Amino acid sequence: MKELRTRALSGIIYISLLIVSLYWQHALIVLFFLFGMVCMGEFKKLIQLKSIWPYIVFAVLYAGFAYWESILTTSSGYAEASQILLVITIFVQLLLIKDLFSEKIIPLFETKRFIITTFYLSSAFVFLISIANFERNFTPLLLLGVFILVWVNDTFAFLVGKNFGKQKLFSSISPKKTVEGFLGGLFFACIASYFIARFTETLNFTHWLMLGIIVSVFGTLGDLIESKFKRQAKVKDSGVIMPGHGGLLDRLDSIIFAAAFVFLYLRLITYVP
Repeated sequence: MKELRTRALSGIIYISLLIVSLYWQHALIVLFFLFGMVCMGEFKKLIQLKSIWPYIVFAVLYAGFAYWESILTTSSGYAEASQILLVITIFVQLLLIKDLFSEKIIPLFETKRFIITTFYLSSAFVFLISIANFERNFTPLLLLGVFILVWVNDTFAFLVGKNFGKQKLFSSISPKKTVEGFLGGLFFACIASYFIARFTETLNFTHWLMLGIIVSVFGTLGDLIESKFKRQAKVKDSGVIMPGHGGLLDRLDSIIFAAAFVFLYLRLITYVP
């Protein structure tokens, strides 16, 4: 019972910080910068990277995109830079998916460690802020909707999997995940997308439905990839900052991986309504 209360309290604090920060753009930028630094520290331990350069790269990349106009006094070049970052990020993430399905372990030579800290982790926080500031207009409900889809998917994947799961989804990496749980999370995320569309008035139901599918599929892949990193590092959790939950990376692994694909979809619908 005590463990359950501790888990609930740390979860409430995490969600409260996120929701409160949505009322002010700079607060959200600062919060995600702190989140990113914590996740970077946890991830560096998982891949046994001792260099401080990933912190520096993250700070420069994140601040550069978050305050592009303030630093350069122009919005020129932002769209092109974000597209280049998006293409590289998705390419790196596709390689991680390949490693997930085709390798017994994820190869972690020195260069690859720096590549994935930059284009798997650092760029994810750039895209999370870019989602909230999509088309250079601060629309925090768009980001909140994506987080809600992640929470709904994770919650119902756990509940359905625990009560009805029989067929293992990826037993070698995450024995508790089941196909039934994945489908349950996907189903309820799709249902949630209707209410998000109705009450946030940001995108129409069709677009939120597509985002629900994207978040469920790529969020699950992100969870599995982080689980594989943890299995290689022989640890249960990425950290201890959230009592009862583990590390912050454990809470954000799904949306970290899905962020680039969500941003890609948002970019596509601006050109193909």
